[in-house]
Amino acid sequence: MTTIEFYKYQGTGNDFVMIDNRDLSFPKQQSIIAQLCDRRFGIGADGLILLETDPETDFKMVYYNADGNESTMCGNGGRCLVAFANFLKVFDGQCTFNAIDGLHEAEINNGLVKLKMIDVENISKDGEDSVLNTGSPHFVKYVEDVEHFEVYQQGKAIRNSEQYRKEGINVNFVETLSDDEIFVRTYERGVKDETYSCGTGATASALTFLQDKNKEMVKVKVLGGNLKIYAEQQGDTFHNIWLEGPAQQVFKGFINI
Repeated sequence: MTTIEFYKYQGTGNDFVMIDNRDLSFPKQQSIIAQLCDRRFGIGADGLILLETDPETDFKMVYYNADGNESTMCGNGGRCLVAFANFLKVFDGQCTFNAIDGLHEAEINNGLVKLKMIDVENISKDGEDSVLNTGSPHFVKYVEDVEHFEVYQQGKAIRNSEQYRKEGINVNFVETLSDDEIFVRTYERGVKDETYSCGTGATASALTFLQDKNKEMVKVKVLGGNLKIYAEQQGDTFHNIWLEGPAQQVFKGFINI
């Protein structure tokens, strides 16, 4: 049995177990990670993130879904990791780090973390709905009264449909609140449930809203709080995309694994 130190962070209700793994001592076993993320028998989280060293940048992000499998980019997780790295004094103010989808820039100021996302070269259509990759694959559907929408049932059905069953897809339901704000609820494929917030999902939803509107910022309301997405469009491509919102340390402790 090994005792490890962990930290718990949340970004607009999206919560993560954070581990400083710069000494590479953490056992990267699916069963252990799933146990730590379990809300009844472990710490409880939407995912687990390892902070590791990187020869070319300030640090490296290694992200696992709550089911214990290594996954694609997590926007809120990335923001929380930036806050964690800042807490550990890995950097001060601004940083760059590597993740599974490549290089990211970020900055932290008074608890708000602004994270640069990958460029998005195109937004595909699936009927009237949109499909795009913002570091993770996303399906975006506009609905009315998203607050009372059956996100779990409808999201699960789309994620497990014949078209998306094999690779899986995250499903976002979006309501337009005004000409500069949307309300997004997301069913995440790795969590197999709705989460309070999804950074790459908020980004994907924001880009579909900003498409061809000659706007460069949209406010995004999620169940866990509020985010802002900034982006510039050139042709069909979005670039200079930034995800901004709070990231907070909730608690820390030790656990036996």
